[in-house]
Amino acid sequence: MNPIPQRVLVVEDEPKLAALMADYLQQSGYAAEIIGDGLAVLPWLRREKVDLVLLDLMLPGRDGLDILRELRSFSALPVIMVTARVEEIDRLLGLELGADDYICKPFSPREVVVRVKAVLRRGKGDNGANEFLRLDSERFEAFVDGKPLKLTRTEFNLLQRLSTHPGRVYSRDQLLDTIYDDHRVVSERTVDSHIKNLRRKISEASPQRDPIQSVYGVGYKFEV
Repeated sequence: MNPIPQRVLVVEDEPKLAALMADYLQQSGYAAEIIGDGLAVLPWLRREKVDLVLLDLMLPGRDGLDILRELRSFSALPVIMVTARVEEIDRLLGLELGADDYICKPFSPREVVVRVKAVLRRGKGDNGANEFLRLDSERFEAFVDGKPLKLTRTEFNLLQRLSTHPGRVYSRDQLLDTIYDDHRVVSERTVDSHIKNLRRKISEASPQRDPIQSVYGVGYKFEV
């Protein structure tokens, strides 16, 4: 019985380029879907299950960074940004929002396949390292060592952001963008308060665990 192929969503408004990337992915054993309209991406992702998204930066209807910003409010799905805009600010902004990798146009379709394989392989490695933590983005449920955590949606979003990239340090400003996507004005101390509650709940469920570490003068990181 053949294994179910991993599914990749190609978000690209240039039909020939999208078809080329999908063709190379399919030849490499992936199932590929294509969307060319930025407005259609998030509704589709809320309905469908995929393993990774190749997300173009410049799209009709809604740009890629805006899509990524909202996607990160409810999902840790791996995302590779595809862009012809190589300015450093775009790269930094994409990383702060949680992009997993970049591909700059023009590129070889073979490079796309290599990057996809690398990100998916890295994701499997992270899951193995963090198998004590399980998150269900659809139900906003979290489990530590199999025990449920009673988290608020804000706490869930914060934990999801931190645990998606173990070892990566997030500033308080970056975490504020994660937990409050309506751009309300709040103090950085708000993040500290949420972190304190989150660490307490994890400790109550599993006293030997303390995966959220503070980095003096910078912010927080997730470490197993």
